[in-house]
Amino acid sequence: MFKHMKFIAVGLAAATFSFGAMAQNDRALDLDALLKQLEEGQFSQSQQNKQREQEFMQKRAEQDSILEDTRKQRDARLQTSEQLETQFEENEFKLADLNGALDDRLGSLKELFGVLQQVAGDTKNKFYNSMISAQIPGRAAFLDQMAQEMGSSSKLASIEEIERVWFEMQREMTESGKVTKFNTNVVEAGGQKTNKEVVRVGPFALVADGKYLDFNGVTGTVAELIRQPADRYGDSAAELQASSGEMVEFGLDPTGGSILGLLVQAPNLRERIEQGGIVGYIILIVGAFGLLLALERLVTLTLVKNKVNKQLKSKEIKENNPLGRILKVRERHPNADTEALELHLTEAILGEVPKLSRNLTIIKIISVVAPLMGLLGTVTGMINTFQAITLFGTGDPKLMAGGISTALVTTVLGLVVAIPMTLLYAMLNTRSKNIVYVLQEQASGVIAERAERG
Repeated sequence: MFKHMKFIAVGLAAATFSFGAMAQNDRALDLDALLKQLEEGQFSQSQQNKQREQEFMQKRAEQDSILEDTRKQRDARLQTSEQLETQFEENEFKLADLNGALDDRLGSLKELFGVLQQVAGDTKNKFYNSMISAQIPGRAAFLDQMAQEMGSSSKLASIEEIERVWFEMQREMTESGKVTKFNTNVVEAGGQKTNKEVVRVGPFALVADGKYLDFNGVTGTVAELIRQPADRYGDSAAELQASSGEMVEFGLDPTGGSILGLLVQAPNLRERIEQGGIVGYIILIVGAFGLLLALERLVTLTLVKNKVNKQLKSKEIKENNPLGRILKVRERHPNADTEALELHLTEAILGEVPKLSRNLTIIKIISVVAPLMGLLGTVTGMINTFQAITLFGTGDPKLMAGGISTALVTTVLGLVVAIPMTLLYAMLNTRSKNIVYVLQEQASGVIAERAERG
């Protein structure tokens, strides 16, 4: 009953739709035509439903077939999985048995291969840092590969590999006692790469063109040291490269570069002076000025001394020297009594003394002021050091190095200037006084001679 009502409702809806459509097209249908149309629509819908049922039944059969095939594949995969698991367990047991048999057969050889692996690793590191590798490259790569293969798997080294390890170690020892020449690319200090003749002194040093070289085992490059050691080491390196077998004095580093690295980092004379700062430069300027004055006095007093000595030996009085000018006083006052002549001679001597002792006071002052200026630099450097400690603490000594360098270098510079200035002042003052003593002695002789005549 509900189906008939549903059908009637659907039919009425369709009729309503058709009626509306016909009303839009200005066409009118009677009740018989409407009934006929409903019957045709019911028949058409019934045919479509039957067709759909047939298609569904066909597809259901196909889906059942696919499901059956999938179940068969699943069962086959499960069976294969069980077989593989069983085979895996059997292989594990077989592998354990084989490993046990291998260990039993290896015996002490297993320890041998372990030692070989360790030796290969240690030797590899040594070859990387050895300067011999600059001439014989590629040795460390073989040892590195063999050590990795023996460590990552159970692979055993062959007799050829064992013999090569022994050969490379023996060659390292043999080459360590040789001084050889070879050509290789050298990175210069300016960054340019040039092929040069390099002299290798065992595993200790590489030199070219009188300069020490550094070998980088990681990159395999040979480069000039940016800072070279003192000139005497460079001269010995040049002599070594120019020699053809004769004995040559040469400075080498038995630590493999550690001492050489510290040596080239040591500041030279110019850098040490620069560490003294402004106070250090002032001390040097004052010292240079004092040295010029001392040289001038030394030359002048030496010439005066020679002229005075010549005047002592000559009877002819010349006024080109202090003694001659003193003796001329006697001739200018031939009739003066003893006391008057003595006063005239004393006046003449006092006139010569300032000429002889000129600038000696300045030299003496410089010898006293130089250490005081050094002390000033020391105090200034310590102030800078304590300021650095206040700001940054004592964790990094490099932050305090500048102040400490200034403190020490200025003290040294002050003493370097003061000590020779003191010695020069003492020498020049003594030489000046000796000349004055000669003048006084000759003046006393003149007075005595005049007194005897009177």
